[in-house]
Amino acid sequence: MKDKKRAMGRGLGAILSAESKATVNSATDEGADKFVGNIVEVSLEDIYANATQPRTYFDVKALNDLAQSIKNLGVIQPITLRKDGDKFEIISGERRFRASKIAGLETIPAYIRLVNDQELLEMALVENIQREDLDAIEIALTYQRLLEEIGMTQENLSQRVGKERSTITNSIRLLRLDPDVQNSIRSGEISAGHGRAIISLDDPLKQQELFNRIIKNNLSVRQAEQESNLLKNPVTAEKKPKAPVPNQFKKAEKNLADILDVKVEIKTSANGKKGKIVLDFKNEEELENILSHFNK
Repeated sequence: MKDKKRAMGRGLGAILSAESKATVNSATDEGADKFVGNIVEVSLEDIYANATQPRTYFDVKALNDLAQSIKNLGVIQPITLRKDGDKFEIISGERRFRASKIAGLETIPAYIRLVNDQELLEMALVENIQREDLDAIEIALTYQRLLEEIGMTQENLSQRVGKERSTITNSIRLLRLDPDVQNSIRSGEISAGHGRAIISLDDPLKQQELFNRIIKNNLSVRQAEQESNLLKNPVTAEKKPKAPVPNQFKKAEKNLADILDVKVEIKTSANGKKGKIVLDFKNEEELENILSHFNK
């Protein structure tokens, strides 16, 4: 099975001579057309990792599992490399590259691309964002790099990766979270949905409080959103019911209202020994009418 899988890739020597291999670096160089569209077997010793690789974490167990699969079945999906002199830089497929080394392979099937550094970074980032096993923080960092380092607009980025602009914006907002919260998202302790509930709070202290509640009480995303709303709009203590107005004050209110022809309210302290009279007027004419009773 392994030999059959290897047969799909032709050795570089079958395509280019050793001399010409080192001189083909751009699409206009002689022999460049022989690279494009071909799957070739490239020596692992001639391959190096992309220094700007968006992926920063490789799970050791997952790599070993992939290495075992490669031992049994070979590398089913070729990696993609950029020609760099007589060496090759990885555009996509670093996990397969690492696992192949663990599996003891000497070569790996690959597509060869002839691109400049800017195109290399863009291709690596866009390819990376399409992966299903990235965590939300890696995705957000990749979006940010495409915007800042490649100079894409959000509209261009949205079209390139097939995501709504709001999705990209909400993703990048996660990078404003405290590093401890980001690490919890990366480790799977909490989800991106929890992160969005936390970042909806402007106050860092409230963000930390909500994070602590999520961890302590194992809150779902919906529960975290509800807690976030409570922290934004704390429920005030219920007002104590007003003490009933004594009958003598009710009578005084009515008498004054009849005389002044406006609404009158008498408010008293808890012990009823002091208070104030509130006169409501709707316009200047009513105010003048009230004052006229005191000017006589």
